Amino acid sequence: MALDVDGFPVTRTPAGVARGAAGARTLQVLDDRISGCRACPRLVAWREEVATVKRASFREEDYWGRPVPGLGPADARIAVVGLAPAAHGGNRTGRVFTGDRSGDWIFAALWRAGLANQPTSTHRGDGLELTDVRVCAAVRCAPPDNAPTPAERDTCSPWLARELALLPRLRVVVVLGGFGWTALWPVLGRAGYPLPRPRPAFGHGVETTLVGPRGPLTLLGSYHVSQQNTFTGRLTEPMLDAVLTRATDLAGGPG
Repeated sequence: MALDVDGFPVTRTPAGVARGAAGARTLQVLDDRISGCRACPRLVAWREEVATVKRASFREEDYWGRPVPGLGPADARIAVVGLAPAAHGGNRTGRVFTGDRSGDWIFAALWRAGLANQPTSTHRGDGLELTDVRVCAAVRCAPPDNAPTPAERDTCSPWLARELALLPRLRVVVVLGGFGWTALWPVLGRAGYPLPRPRPAFGHGVETTLVGPRGPLTLLGSYHVSQQNTFTGRLTEPMLDAVLTRATDLAGGPG
């Protein structure tokens, strides 16, 4: 693989994503390959434009402007899957869910659940550490209008598939929002999990368990921690806490 100016392996096609993901033997290798991905021209153009133009309140900051890898340890028993990085959140900070209102919600909830050492996540190097949980996204680049296309979702899916495969103790996946719920099914199907027919519809608190090559895996649905949900009260802190408490219980208790 060719390297970009920052030393990340460059991937330019959907086939290259599939090869690069399949060949990643560790999360660190996978994270580096995700960070160099340029397989979706529309997303590359948008994330880099945002990183150049910037929001006025962040004009003195150097934006990440790349795909955003996941965060959390390889021995995690719980994964949290979101939609995509925010233009001025993860696309700015280089860390998933970090630096925006959605991140304020999810990391505070993880802290209340005993899965994070602090309730805030503002920038890389701020001391945040996760325990027993890996946080990632269905699509790794910030999309225009926060809306990836189905083709972009499918191109990105090998990254998510490999990330979950590199979590040998994984028992529970908390899915934030309907987009992630839809994106996850083909990933699990390719991983050897028999998929229910019909597939369960997304909803807050929906729970379904699949039995695959590594034993049972439970999916839990939660409304996304987007401002349109948290500002309107569609998603409340007790609602989110209940889902994470259930995830922790299903995973076998605090790690």
